[in-house]
Amino acid sequence: MYVAVIVCVLVTLSVTLAQPHELLSSEMVDFINKANTTWRAKQNFYNVDIGYVKGLCGTVLNGPKLPQVLHSTKGIRLPDSFDARVQWPNCPTIPQIRDQGSCGSCWAFGAVEAISDRVCIHSSGDVSVEISAEDLLSCCDECGMGCFGGFPSAAWEFWVNKGLVTGGLYGSNVGCRPYSIAPCEHHVNGTRPPCQGTHETPKCVQQCIDGYSPSYPKDKHFGRRSYSVPSQQQQIMTELYKNGPVEAAFSVYADFLLYKSGVYQHVTGEMLGGHAIKIFGWGVENGTPYWLAANSWNTDWGDNGFFKIKRGNDECGIESDVVAGIPL
Repeated sequence: MYVAVIVCVLVTLSVTLAQPHELLSSEMVDFINKANTTWRAKQNFYNVDIGYVKGLCGTVLNGPKLPQVLHSTKGIRLPDSFDARVQWPNCPTIPQIRDQGSCGSCWAFGAVEAISDRVCIHSSGDVSVEISAEDLLSCCDECGMGCFGGFPSAAWEFWVNKGLVTGGLYGSNVGCRPYSIAPCEHHVNGTRPPCQGTHETPKCVQQCIDGYSPSYPKDKHFGRRSYSVPSQQQQIMTELYKNGPVEAAFSVYADFLLYKSGVYQHVTGEMLGGHAIKIFGWGVENGTPYWLAANSWNTDWGDNGFFKIKRGNDECGIESDVVAGIPL
């Protein structure tokens, strides 16, 4: 089955700033901030080619749909706000922000971030690992096109069927297969190389880095089952509350790149592509309900790598494609 086309709920504002060469302009920042909406904008990217930015949005929307799991909401009193970082403080991956580098691997990052959290949560904190984005990105042929796009649902199925080894951030030497694509610099003056183009997908090397033990086959972590979550906010909240963070896909518009703080909702700019992130909480800010999410564009994007997006109206399709699973 295939999901319906994700349609973003548009705010009735328009502006002619959405030409590709103006997507990251200070004029768009000023326009958003003067619109007095629910969020504030800033420039997160400087001197970055728009092709690079579109390449970050590597989630193929409207892909295969996993079977749904419907929660009974009887007897569950959901709090007004929820933050997995507070709920499970002994799981260090929950507050972690990763960096996908110059690769459209968001579909893989959203998956392994939530899977890492769930391995810890469902072991009551006894098992804390960073599941490898590299292993998923490079070895899951059925997931799509690697750095050039993939399907979140297929990523969770791969975890169940083939398993995933551990692997930390670029240069960390943590785990069996750490990420091999270097972070790049969004800002003018920085220590990282400039962001440009889309990196080639790494090769599927089924062995661990030198000095790591156990072996690749023995380092595999498996899921017991994977599933999609119904698009009703009560269902998504119940899933978060009971089982931990989830992966969600949504349509990225140009103004999302400029997010600084507050509760994001689409104001202006063209649609750039599909993106996947980790949702790990919810709340209400100044009367606006939101989802709390972690991006994979390093900590210098947005609110130290995190963002809030409007909850309850399927903003930019954020509630239409939520996937999750339970560890073995």
